[in-house]
Amino acid sequence: MKVLPDLYPTDFDSPSANELILPQGIIGFGDYKRAELLYMPDHLPFLWMKLHGPEILHFIVIEPGGIVPGYEPEIFDEDALHLDLRTPAEAMILNIVTLKRQNPVEATANLIGPLVVNRRTRTGRQLVISNYSRFSAHHSLVENPQVSSSIARTA
Repeated sequence: MKVLPDLYPTDFDSPSANELILPQGIIGFGDYKRAELLYMPDHLPFLWMKLHGPEILHFIVIEPGGIVPGYEPEIFDEDALHLDLRTPAEAMILNIVTLKRQNPVEATANLIGPLVVNRRTRTGRQLVISNYSRFSAHHSLVENPQVSSSIARTA
């Protein structure tokens, strides 16, 4: 199933609307079965994902629509079935962002292993997309002019 990474309105006003259930946790954090999506208007497009488990953990995530051109993740049919996705529009895609404190312009997003959440049931799962070879787990969110100019010189 090809899923749509476009932004869809998400209701953050009611507490249940921003809660996510992650029955399998996320990779490396299997004990964290529940999460909340939190946002601050001056931090958009970045969202905070607050994981509840043995401790409270925070991750920065993005919905890639409009931010990552050409990102069209495809998920395996069995994953779509497991998440009870009836249409591609039901899939909310969240990519985990890695920031470097010393240099935040080097922020990257994991495009290979997004969290896919059923908007209707609020149940999600981190998975590897079926067309993973087209994308990177360290996709730069800000174009680096130094890298671009060195690539142009070698071409």
